[in-house]
Amino acid sequence: MKKIYTLHIMFLLACGLISGQSRTEIEEQRKKNLEEIGFVDNLLSSTSKEKIASISALKILGNKLNLRESVIKGMGDEISLLNERIELNRLAIDMMEEDLQTLRREYSEAIISSYKSKKINPELVYILSAKDFNQGYKRVKYLQQVSKIRRNESELIAELITEIEDSKERLENDLERISDLQHRELLQKNLLQGEQARKQKMVKSLSAKEKQLKRDLDEKKKIAKKLEKELARIIEEERRKSSVTALTPEQKLVGDNFLDNRGKLPWPVERGIITAHFGTHQHPILKYITEKNDGVDITCNGKTKARSIFKGEVTAITAIEGANMTVIIKHGKYFSVYHNLVNVKVKKGDLVETKQEIGDIFPDPKDNNSSTIKFMIFEQKFLDPELWIAKI
Repeated sequence: MKKIYTLHIMFLLACGLISGQSRTEIEEQRKKNLEEIGFVDNLLSSTSKEKIASISALKILGNKLNLRESVIKGMGDEISLLNERIELNRLAIDMMEEDLQTLRREYSEAIISSYKSKKINPELVYILSAKDFNQGYKRVKYLQQVSKIRRNESELIAELITEIEDSKERLENDLERISDLQHRELLQKNLLQGEQARKQKMVKSLSAKEKQLKRDLDEKKKIAKKLEKELARIIEEERRKSSVTALTPEQKLVGDNFLDNRGKLPWPVERGIITAHFGTHQHPILKYITEKNDGVDITCNGKTKARSIFKGEVTAITAIEGANMTVIIKHGKYFSVYHNLVNVKVKKGDLVETKQEIGDIFPDPKDNNSSTIKFMIFEQKFLDPELWIAKI
């Protein structure tokens, strides 16, 4: 009986531990998402004041919607985990209460049997009626063992009652937590509906400016081609140098360390959100047009400093008409590219450290003064920066 009870308790505790670990992860992610939503709200506040609908603002709002949906999903996941734990708790309570009834019945029967035995054959008589000393000693040990078992059964019953009460308390706490989560989930869904309505209004406003959007996109593509051409020239020049002069041991070590830190590198800004991902994507308004991005666009709030993601050497600083300054930093055989800068604080040949400031990101007056940096990583071809920088 005791073995069965122990298994029940271990089962309950294991279920509670697994659920608790999962809930902690979900709560931590929700906290991060809500903090990120607060940051996005600050980015959108200028748009609200200026009443200017822009592609950048639309992308920022889209980012906020994704975060809000993630928060709602996390709440739903936590509710599901709590419901599973409630069912397991109820099952464990039923099992323990059944064990408790059995224990009480067996204990009661043992007490009655002992009482009857004492009336008929008192313990002292039972011991003294032994044939010899050895048998008498064994009878004493037997009576002591019986007494110990009864004490253990009594303690086991008390322990089981305490565990049942604790399980019922956990059950009530989980039910209260679910009620609170459902209320907060409803609030988040209402906020999501309002934000979706705002997005639709913004899309409608921007759709009325289709011709202007096409002109802006064409200009953006021209700048992208100029940047791509300039980068190709600079990188090809570096390749020619490398073919003549091999990387020094220090440069090779930097490149190896850069690779080792894949997925853990700091962002090129202290705080920002990705408003354009790597690869080819459909235009958010012009549905029949796609955009190709060789890096990521990171939008920041107000005046923002750009910083090196890793130690290396400034290979080039170039200016492209209509696109401000671009800084290229070499990390062994890898290159990191920082585009749309002003007030550049480094020069070609400088050795920079991780997170060292290299310039300011241009605040665009035509886009509510938002600051957006185009960030790229290159090694024989352009790589997806999101696979290299740390997750928020």
